[in-house]
Amino acid sequence: MTLMAPVWLLLLIPVALLAVAYVLMALRSRTAYAVRFTNLDLLDKVAPRQPGWRRHVPAAALLLMFALLVVGFARPTAEVQVPRERATIMVAFDVSASMDATDVAPNRFQVAKQAARQFVQGLPERFNLGLVSFSGSASVAVPPTLDRQAVLDALDRLTTDSGTAIGEAVFTSLEAIASLDTGEQAPPAHIVLLSDGSNTTGRMVSEAAAEAASRGVPVTTIAYGTPEGVINLSGNEVPVPVDGPALRGLAQTAGGGFYEAASGDELQAVYDDIGTSVGYRTERQEVWQWFVGAGLVLAMIAAVTSMLWFSRLP
Repeated sequence: MTLMAPVWLLLLIPVALLAVAYVLMALRSRTAYAVRFTNLDLLDKVAPRQPGWRRHVPAAALLLMFALLVVGFARPTAEVQVPRERATIMVAFDVSASMDATDVAPNRFQVAKQAARQFVQGLPERFNLGLVSFSGSASVAVPPTLDRQAVLDALDRLTTDSGTAIGEAVFTSLEAIASLDTGEQAPPAHIVLLSDGSNTTGRMVSEAAAEAASRGVPVTTIAYGTPEGVINLSGNEVPVPVDGPALRGLAQTAGGGFYEAASGDELQAVYDDIGTSVGYRTERQEVWQWFVGAGLVLAMIAAVTSMLWFSRLP
């Protein structure tokens, strides 16, 4: 939290002086009362029951109210998550043969498709959404659109193939974003890329990351699978461990986030987190209302407790 008018905090000095004065007066009053009655046994029998801690509640609430109002005058600001009205999201989905690995039951491919479906359904309706599939090459399965069903149907039609062209997937996603003609200022864009392997063909990942960064399009990557993954090729078991370093480097260069998921539940949690991050933007807003509101509540507490505990009605 930062303050736009911190000079107002100087008013906390008299508030602090009031607090000190109140404490000194309370101690002085208590000492004087004790000195006046030296027979403590008799005092315990004849003296009226004192309100104890309750007598300090109204004063404490009043002092806190003053402090909160002063902070409110200083115009505090805080970073607040604000829902985006519009955005373009491209989901780049790895359909390489390694996605058939069964280290995630029933296999990486089926679980990843199901998680992607839930991600698509959870995005705000005004977001343009597109789908790129990639294996040995990359292609646009669905250009950016508001039609969620078109993306869901395309996810259902995906099948696996050989090769992993991560760099081409980023370039293809960038071109799909650039081709979107909204007739007005382009909304912010974001690429979400899921893969389980290393780049084996096409342009280099570093080249794609640099291009995304130059266009101001963050790329968030998900490394999906486990080190124990294997696929069956012509009767032979071929290890296909998940490879995260390249995806991490891509995300860092392009200004996105990097995630690792080794199960369907973890992947869904990752998508939920990404949905929150791309669906909201962070703005710095004034939050003086919180302090003024809290101060008014304390003022009411001071008034109510004073009337209930210390009023002397005829």
